[in-house]
Amino acid sequence: MLEVTFLPFPLLYTQRLVLRQITRQDAKEILNLRSNDLVMQFIGRPKMTSVQEAESWIEKFDISLAQQEGINWAISLKGNNTLLGTIGFWRLEKEHFRAEIGYLLNPDFQGKGIMNEAFEPVLNYGFEKMKLHSIMANVYPENKSSIRLLEKNGFQQEGYFRENYFHDGVFTDTSVFSLVMDNADQNITN
Repeated sequence: MLEVTFLPFPLLYTQRLVLRQITRQDAKEILNLRSNDLVMQFIGRPKMTSVQEAESWIEKFDISLAQQEGINWAISLKGNNTLLGTIGFWRLEKEHFRAEIGYLLNPDFQGKGIMNEAFEPVLNYGFEKMKLHSIMANVYPENKSSIRLLEKNGFQQEGYFRENYFHDGVFTDTSVFSLVMDNADQNITN
C-alpha cells in the first residue's frame, strides 16, 4: 500500500513559479477563484460566496494534508506571493498507488502556459516522491482547455461516463484521463 508523507510541506519551483502551501492568507484569492463563473463552469460544485467558506475550504486542505490524504499547492509567480491558482492530488487510492489531480487558475493568467509549467513538478512529485503508479483527472468533455493540457502532458482518455455527475439540477458527462508511471518519463513536458 502507498505510504506518503507531506511534512515538511514540499515547495516546488519552476522557471517562473513557486508552488507553496495554501494558507489562510490566501482566502480572498480562493474566494475569487471559487466564485468566478469562468473558473467554476466545469467544476460541478456550488460557487463560494464568502471568505469564511474559503477559509473552511483551506481548513479541509490542512486536514487532508495532516492525515496524509491529499496535497494541494498554491501557484504563485516568483517574487509575488499572490495565489494565482491551485494544483494538487486528492482522492488518493493508496491501495492502488493512484491519485486524482485537480487544478484551477485565475482566468487573467490562463493561456500563458502557467498551468502547463506547474504540471511538470507536480507530476514529478507524484511519481518520484509519492511513488504513485498512475495519476487520473476527471473532466467535463466540454472543457477543451483542460483536455488539451492533460494530453500535452501525456494523459490518455480511459473512459467516458454518461450523466454521472449531478449539479444544479443537471446530469453531466465526464471523461477520465490518466497517466501511468511507465509512460510518464517520456510524456511530461515543460
